[in-house]
Amino acid sequence: MNDLDLIRQAQSGDAAAIRDLYRRHADRVYTIIRRLAGDDALAEDWAQEAWVRVFRALPAFRGEARFTTWLHRIAVNSALHGKRWRERRERYETELPVGITAEVAPDRPVLRMRLERALENLPERMRRVLVLHDVEGYTHEEIGELLGVTPGTSKSQLFKARARMREMLRQIGHAPNGEEVCHT
Repeated sequence: MNDLDLIRQAQSGDAAAIRDLYRRHADRVYTIIRRLAGDDALAEDWAQEAWVRVFRALPAFRGEARFTTWLHRIAVNSALHGKRWRERRERYETELPVGITAEVAPDRPVLRMRLERALENLPERMRRVLVLHDVEGYTHEEIGELLGVTPGTSKSQLFKARARMREMLRQIGHAPNGEEVCHT
């Protein structure tokens, strides 16, 4: 059964169709939100909130855009809303220092973790633009609309984010292509 059939059934209140839509797209929604959240626990919370929004808005879905595009936009907006809410709340909280982690022999999973860590250490605005443009494929115009900035600001933040990522990856001993860098 395709998405459109499931959507029509879900709009009629079919619980099985709602479950099928969730199962079919849950991983993608979580992945999008995880990249923006920079944290597993936040991503789980925000993904759950995104699904609540999806199912509340589903009766109004008319099929003018692809379902995956519509779903993607809700996921991104949920993550951005969650970030704004968290930032307001954190103004009144104090962060605890982060512990030092041990070095592990380099391999692909470790490189992936290092890339994720570098992404998490990017300033918020840079991370948002980098994820939306390079990972999710949004244009600078779309990013500007989503984040309330000009396309030029989006381009500038992307340039800075890429430069910062390259520097962080050099510092941890890997070139952006994943090969070991020899520091002598």
